Amino acid sequence: MNIFALRCRVIEDYAAYIRSFIRVSDERLRHFVEQQLQSEVLWPEPLIQLNPSFESGPSIDELVAQGILHSECSRVFRIKPEPSSTGRPLRLHRHQADAIRIAQSRESYVLTTGTGSGKSLAYMVPIVNYVLRMGSGRGIQAIVVYPMNALANSQRGELHKFLCHGYPDGRGPVTF
Repeated sequence: MNIFALRCRVIEDYAAYIRSFIRVSDERLRHFVEQQLQSEVLWPEPLIQLNPSFESGPSIDELVAQGILHSECSRVFRIKPEPSSTGRPLRLHRHQADAIRIAQSRESYVLTTGTGSGKSLAYMVPIVNYVLRMGSGRGIQAIVVYPMNALANSQRGELHKFLCHGYPDGRGPVTF
């Protein structure tokens, strides 16, 4: 299948569909509308992007060894495919580790990076680390606001994997 030929066919079909119900009596407006349709205003050029490769950073275990993170973070932040799994070490991207280090200084920071690059982990690790260092059971220690319920639900699932999987009865060291 030639994806570019497919695109052309889809655009041609869509253009024919659009033109089938546009009836403009005024000649100047009809000319303007036709120019807009020919300039592909309704179907811009395809956007082609590469999925960037993010620079590798240290593992959670390495940040624990450096004293940046609480020792329990080595157990919490692991890749755990099953609820009973203790998992395997989690390696961060450099921008995540940088954000975690800045968070430890209690300075404000903004992390902007692409979709799927681990922004959520870059703020969840510092929050969990803070609760572990300060001690849980002290009431609400952080509030995270999400723009959509779907994202909130997705993040809840990720937190569940990190904070419940690998712990007896699914009860980890931090509640959420």
